[in-house]
Amino acid sequence: MQDIFATSTSFADLGLSDAILKGIKEQGFEHPTIIQSELIPLAIQGKDVLGQSKTGTGKTAAFGLPALHLVDGSTPFACLCLVPTRELAIQVTREMMELGAHTKLKVLAVYGGQAINTQAEKLKKNPHIIVGTPGRVMDMHQRGLLPYNKIQLAMLDEVDRMLDIGFREDIRKILGAIKQDHQTIFVSATISDEIMRLGKQYMKDPVDLSLSEAKSLTVAQVDQECVSVQDWDKQRMLHHVIKVEKPDLALVFCRMKVTVDRVAKSLQKKGLDALVLHANLHQGKRNTVMERLRKREVHIVVASDLAARGIDVDNITHVINYDVPDDPEVYVHRIGRTARKGQSGQAIMFVTPEQSELLMNIERLTNVEIPTRVFDDFKPGPEPDRVQQDRRRLEKEREAVRKANSRIVDQIPADKQGDDPSKFPGGLVPKELPKKRMGGRLRTRRR
Repeated sequence: MQDIFATSTSFADLGLSDAILKGIKEQGFEHPTIIQSELIPLAIQGKDVLGQSKTGTGKTAAFGLPALHLVDGSTPFACLCLVPTRELAIQVTREMMELGAHTKLKVLAVYGGQAINTQAEKLKKNPHIIVGTPGRVMDMHQRGLLPYNKIQLAMLDEVDRMLDIGFREDIRKILGAIKQDHQTIFVSATISDEIMRLGKQYMKDPVDLSLSEAKSLTVAQVDQECVSVQDWDKQRMLHHVIKVEKPDLALVFCRMKVTVDRVAKSLQKKGLDALVLHANLHQGKRNTVMERLRKREVHIVVASDLAARGIDVDNITHVINYDVPDDPEVYVHRIGRTARKGQSGQAIMFVTPEQSELLMNIERLTNVEIPTRVFDDFKPGPEPDRVQQDRRRLEKEREAVRKANSRIVDQIPADKQGDDPSKFPGGLVPKELPKKRMGGRLRTRRR
């Protein structure tokens, strides 16, 4: 736990107010995490900060606590926090309200999926801190309900994800519209060159707290493993892993929403209590799933990446990557759902034979070698007919090409076959123009 908590430091050492310290104590926190111990004092001093830390190491409190300390309650809309998803907006708001329970600050979440009129009425009550998704924040600003000219502190959580899912221009518009002097804080699990450029454009001499490349982006408390499995065996392997591991609380990540639904149904047919979480769910249903997850009323949630961004739930014991993500940074965020706040966790990733390069990309980014786990008692299923048919079709196509190439080579005189075939695609050395050529004409301006 030494790579997560600053055990020689207390929250009182960071300069936070007594009211906030009381809220921290009631939440059961004793020592700040490393990112909290580094970022909070800088933020309280009024500095712009670019903070990077591993997922699950308390980044929300790292920017939320100084926000609660800096906003004095005399100015409405003094703080704006942008987040990538609705679930994360709700989660950050809940955590800030709990930590600031003994302050007089009002924190409000604004996000899509909830009625505009409901949020509009709450905005008219002049909250001090707004946590919202970029699209809904811009909408409320255009309606004249969320002014930018009072913002003293602008914060961006999970900047990398916001850029990945298309909020790039929205972020630029919002930050560019805040004309008065203000403080800016970025926090992210990974820091790309684009985030660095964004920071230089909208920050004043920011303090860079990003990790050095030599360090791993994942916490040591996550036991990471990969399982080699054929694509058609993944559902059976998932059932087997759950049977063997017996997870108390597991998240299963899939790339596509259709896969989420299919995998959840297969688990339910096996008598397992599994819920789905993806962007196609109505916001009310998504909130219900999250509430059941927090209350531990469900043991398995099958989720897409976007919908799971706001999952900050204690005691998630397993993260199963049913699909390997194309972007290795997505893997970092996925497994960060477990082993939070110093707890331990298990991350298992299903890797098909064609995905070895994706696995290597993840290992290079995280600076961790992921060992392969073998389930000796798992019996692979037979190769599906469609796979056999596809393989036979490809073999026939390759054989036809090979025969065609052989006929062409045989037509070339032996004395003209001296060129090195390895220098030409397919090993075929052209010796003359083809007998039949395309006779197309190119129009020009000439008459």
